Parts: sequence; structure tokens; C-alpha cells
Amino acid sequence: MAMDFGSFDVHAMKRDHADGTGRVAGLRGGAPRALATEAVHAGRDDLAGQGLHAPPIDLSTTYPSYDSRGEAARIDAFATDGAEPDGPPVYARLGNPTVSRFETALARLEGTESAVAFASGMAALSAVLLVRNSMGLRHVVAVRPLYGCSDHLLTAGLLGSEVTWVDPAGIEAALRPDTGLVLVESPANPTLAEIDLRAVAHACGSVPLLVDNTFATPVLQRPAEQGARLVLHSATKYLGGHGDVMAGVVACDEEFAGRLRQVRFATGGVLHPLAGYLLLRGLSTLPVRVRAASANAAELVDRLAADPRVARVHYPRIGGAMVAFEVEGDPHAVIAAVRLVTPAVSLGSVDTLIQHPASISHRIVDADDRRGSGVGDRLLRLSVGLEDVDDLWADLDQALEAGHAAVSGEVSREAVAER
Repeated sequence: MAMDFGSFDVHAMKRDHADGTGRVAGLRGGAPRALATEAVHAGRDDLAGQGLHAPPIDLSTTYPSYDSRGEAARIDAFATDGAEPDGPPVYARLGNPTVSRFETALARLEGTESAVAFASGMAALSAVLLVRNSMGLRHVVAVRPLYGCSDHLLTAGLLGSEVTWVDPAGIEAALRPDTGLVLVESPANPTLAEIDLRAVAHACGSVPLLVDNTFATPVLQRPAEQGARLVLHSATKYLGGHGDVMAGVVACDEEFAGRLRQVRFATGGVLHPLAGYLLLRGLSTLPVRVRAASANAAELVDRLAADPRVARVHYPRIGGAMVAFEVEGDPHAVIAAVRLVTPAVSLGSVDTLIQHPASISHRIVDADDRRGSGVGDRLLRLSVGLEDVDDLWADLDQALEAGHAAVSGEVSREAVAER
């Protein structure tokens, strides 16, 4: 059985990274607090002083102001550096108090000065590209695989960007005077390939490194600590965690955050306040969910690795709840046969999802590029949830058997036809 991780204790490593005991710098210079504590309290520090326990949802689209001169000054300040306007809110496209709470919390968890939320992960990535393009820095250096739509956005040049695809060792040589961004995803979607982020950040020099941290979450790694200037999340996934909110967010320094807010204001890719509320609530259980789902995933990895119906298992060294595996049988028959596991796109929910990347999430990527980056036609991606692991395995077992039987049946029919 081929495995993508070496000889080390997967379960011990999972505990080291996913137990929520990593410390985060204290609020306003205070004592560091554990990640699990920050997940519960960040963005909520002012509630008790207001006599509140649960964060309020502010659904206003506009706000009254009797001081038009003062409002003009605040809008001018926003136009200058993109800083959130001081004082009461102005208009929902400029900012929303509920969304701001989520942004504050996510920045705390990722260890950055700021974070800016958007209506989707792709809106967040698009805003980053637009910021760099506006500065005349249209060239992007990127490492495959990436999420399929991220790949397509770059390859098609839909926002005027030009991309050079390299392996991690080729990043420094690919940089040009007009390079505005280096983009990597680690663990990668869907192969779970990992990159030495510290080495990549060094190779980038002064060019901002953007790390898509959707699969890992700040529970497993905080790329900013390893030199990344920008940390991207499809918040639809683990940050929300329940399959009922769509969002994206970029954690970064305040200077870049100001530019992102200006793009968000101009393009309108704002996050709805209800989504911001759900994301803030989702963060409070993020360490617990990631830890529990990772334990299930590690157990399933062991069982898949020992199964002759599975050709190869991909699982990252940092652990996590994502598993990819290549089947000996028909992957489409496996997808059709699951009953407890849900065959669907997306990931990071409390329930387990499975999909065939070559048919769905990475279908938009050129077939040769797709296969060249390890996304083969028999690869399946499994987002492991919180169900009982024995129930999950029972469903996967019968689905793998269906996939094996489908191929065996085809071989038998071919043999009959030859006779």
C-alpha cells in the first residue's frame, strides 16, 4: 500500500497540532491565551460590559447621522487608507459590526493584525488579485495543485493576472519585477500535498506570500508565523463548520487589509451579517471539531491503507480531517454507493462528504495540468466529519466493494466478448 506520509506517529502528531493548546499573543499585549480560549472569546471581549452574552446581529444596511461634516471626514479617511471608520457605522458596504466581530476573532486565531471578510472564498482571492493589479503587479507565481476555481481564475486571466506555475523549488527563479503575489495551498486541495511554508516565504523575498489555509485552519497551522503575509480561507468550510454559510476571509497586516476593504467597498463583495454571526459562532467550536474529525480521519487512514481495494492514501503530516485516496475499482461506483457519507462538493462540515475531484472540484482545470499535479482519475477526496468512525467505515467498506465489483464486472464482460 502506497502512503504519502513517512514513518511517524500520525496520531501523536494529530494530538500535537489539533488539541487547541497552541498559545496566541494576548489581547492588547496581555498574557498569551490558548487557541481554544481565543476561539471562544475573541471578538466577544466587549459583550459583558454591554450586559450581553451572545453577540448581537446587526442587520442594518444604513445608519443615521446628523453630522454630515464628520461623516464626510470619516469617508475621506476610508478612501485614503481603507481603515474602518471610527465611530458609528455609516453604510453596510463600508462595514458591519457583526462581521467585524468575526474578522477580529479570525485575525486573533491566525495571529495577524487584521482580517477582511467577503461573500465567498473566491471573492476574497479576487480582491487580493485586484489589489495587486491596481499597483501594476499583475504577475502571480503559483504552485499546483490549488482549488480548481482558484487555478481557473489565474489560468484564464479573468482579472488580468498572468500566472507562472512552478514547483516550490522554482519560486525564487520565477519572480519578476512585476510579480505581485506568490500563491500556495498547503495542505493542497485535493492531494493534501504539503509545502515548507517557511522556506517558501524566504524564497519570496519582498513579494507577498498568500497561503490558502482552508484545509488546515489555524488549529493545525498559522502561516503568518512562518512568514506568509496573507492567509486565505474559504470560510464556507471549517470556520463555519456546518454547511450553512458561504464566506471568505483574508487574514493579513492592517496595511493590506485597508486596501482589501477599499476593493470590497468598490466591488460590493460584502459578507452578510447573518453569515458573520454564524461564522463567529462556528469559530467557538473550531478546535473541538477539528480535533474530533481529525481523530476519525486518522483511524480511517489506517483502515484505507490496509485495504487492497485502495491503491494509495494521501494524508498530511500535520494531520487534519481531509483524506484523499485512489481506488483500484471504479471511483464513480464508489460515489454512487455511499449511503451514510454524503456525495457532495465542499468540505469541513460536521458530516462526512466525498467527491471525485476530476469530475467536480477540479473539472475546470485542464486535464493534463490536473493529472500532472497529482489529481488522477481514480482519486477521491473525503472530508471526514463527526460521525462514529465504525459507522463511517461500514459505509466506505460497502462502497469500495461496489467500486471493485463494477471493475470486475467490466473485466468479465470483456472476457466474454473476446471469446
